[in-house]
Amino acid sequence: MPVIIFCLILVAVISIILAIGLGPVSVAPATVARIIGSKIPFLKEYILPTWAKVDENIVWGLRFPRVLLGMIVGSSLSVTGVAMQALVRNHLADPFILGVSSGASATATLGMLFGVFSFLGPYALSISAFFGAALTIMLVYTISRVRGRINIPQLLLSGVALSMIMDAVTRIITLSAPNALGLHNVTYWLSGSLAGAKWGYLTLPAATICFCMIILLANHRALNALLMGDETAGTLGFNVGRLQKMLVLVSSLMAGTTIAVSGTIGFVGLMVPHITRLLVGSDHKRVLPVCALLGGILVVWVDVAARLIIAPEELPIGVLTAIFGGPLFIWLLKRNTARR
Repeated sequence: MPVIIFCLILVAVISIILAIGLGPVSVAPATVARIIGSKIPFLKEYILPTWAKVDENIVWGLRFPRVLLGMIVGSSLSVTGVAMQALVRNHLADPFILGVSSGASATATLGMLFGVFSFLGPYALSISAFFGAALTIMLVYTISRVRGRINIPQLLLSGVALSMIMDAVTRIITLSAPNALGLHNVTYWLSGSLAGAKWGYLTLPAATICFCMIILLANHRALNALLMGDETAGTLGFNVGRLQKMLVLVSSLMAGTTIAVSGTIGFVGLMVPHITRLLVGSDHKRVLPVCALLGGILVVWVDVAARLIIAPEELPIGVLTAIFGGPLFIWLLKRNTARR
């Protein structure tokens, strides 16, 4: 396990350096590494600034915060997928499938176009998205409980239904947009993008993913027990009700803050946890850190593809993840059906 974590961290660092250098204007990896090193207090004295000023502006001002945001977003979406799959005991669950992303998008769009949550200050978008995510996941969770237990088919169906309802609400809000510029910005944001990332955007989602990861890792044994059923987890001494409420809160918090900075990026929370379990098994002590690293690496490279495929224009990340994630989801459905 430590070897896997070390290798993934190494791959993540290499991916960050390579991704920063790729774009309409290329910057050599060695130059990228030296520019980043020159910003580190104990290294800058040993690095001579031989690069052009424009390269420094591209690396430090534009691409580095964007790539780091991609790592954070990918990690957060993947861990959210793990938390939701533990909550509902189904590996096909993710924020996109269960309608959480749609709920967060609806309230965030309402705030972006009409300033409904402007009284919340600079964190209005994040808090509004969190509110929508929490409301949707609580509704899905409530509807899917039959005689005190979660009914999996009902869970998936209610998630799809609420997702469609929230998408319809979002359409109504966007059709009522007060101006064309706001409508364009919201439409692009809803497709998922890291464009316009700034250093200031990193603080809240980074703090959120760290806080939620600590909570989930501290409860990894309870998550393992929950996969065996509510009754089994209860007999092992875990407070199932409190654990489920914690997972609802953690999932909503991560989904809301992530969607606020990146828009809706589907299927990452579905693909990455499944790939992780194929690599390291189902123990959440291993799944959570590996999943976070894999998710970050995946989104970083999808963002690179989004920047390069039709350069100098950009494709929304959500479009690319849907193209690759959709077939994977269909394969998972067929695979689960074949096992029965």
